[in-house]
Amino acid sequence: MMEENIFNYQKEEEPVELESFQGEKRKLIQPTSLKDPKLEKLKEALVDWINKTLKPEHIVVQTLEEDVYDGLVLHHLLSRLADVHLNVEEIALTSTAQIRKLEIIMEELDKRLGTQDSSQIKWNVKLIHNKDLLATLHLLVAMVRCFQPELDLPPDVKIEVVVVEVSKSGIKSDVQVEILTEGSSDTDSHSNTEREDPIEQLLKLEAHKVNTVKKALVHFVNQHISSLGLQVIDMDKQFADGVILLLLIGQLEGFFIPLFDFNLTPVSDSEMLHNVTLALDLLKDTGFQLSNVDPQDIVSLDTTATLKVLYALFNKHKGK
Repeated sequence: MMEENIFNYQKEEEPVELESFQGEKRKLIQPTSLKDPKLEKLKEALVDWINKTLKPEHIVVQTLEEDVYDGLVLHHLLSRLADVHLNVEEIALTSTAQIRKLEIIMEELDKRLGTQDSSQIKWNVKLIHNKDLLATLHLLVAMVRCFQPELDLPPDVKIEVVVVEVSKSGIKSDVQVEILTEGSSDTDSHSNTEREDPIEQLLKLEAHKVNTVKKALVHFVNQHISSLGLQVIDMDKQFADGVILLLLIGQLEGFFIPLFDFNLTPVSDSEMLHNVTLALDLLKDTGFQLSNVDPQDIVSLDTTATLKVLYALFNKHKGK
């Protein structure tokens, strides 16, 4: 899971006793559904989302049920997506420690996901720790919908499950269809196309047109920061630490950002991330609508994210 994982351990196997499941319904994915291409695409999309989100932490997920069950991935996702820092051990090696860690994480997650009604929750500590793929998928999809709703997951993913119920009178089973993601209509697709971000449209054009827009944005920025003795030459790199971005926002929006609120000479990724996060929060507070821009993307030199922020500022202040 981690790129420098020095811990290799086997999850403790526990004997399964039917008596322990009396009165409980368990859902098992039909083997045929496990081969469904739509399900495979959803799993790949979730793995890509986790790996992109946790790239700064050097955490790499390969398979969902195998890499999520011990709480490490969920702990870091909660920290990065919701800025929630729980007092739990970083790596839990024993089954008991993992369950204790998961209980703390899942309690906080359920609050954030708005799922206090236990009858509506399709996951729990026991299922996640037992590497239940269905519960893991439901939880991760809910996290995407809550923390990054703009992320496009494969639509209309449905799978067949066998619902098994154990009682004193015997075992009952039933086949049901479980919905993982909702379908999308042609109308929705057309509407999304119409609302596509202008920068994303721009990046589909020829390279020389993209460069022309970049130069125009750099010129706009330099017009407003030259009085501070600053100049942008490389748009792709000079905004990564958040300093120029914060000073530019102050100049354009007409307010002073106290120097103790940010790092004027950041040297670490965390300091740069603090600056960029503050800049984006300021923009949102002043009414800017920034679609799908994550502070880490700007720190990681993502040109699209940087362009979106600068274009939003340009679009509002171009008449000045």
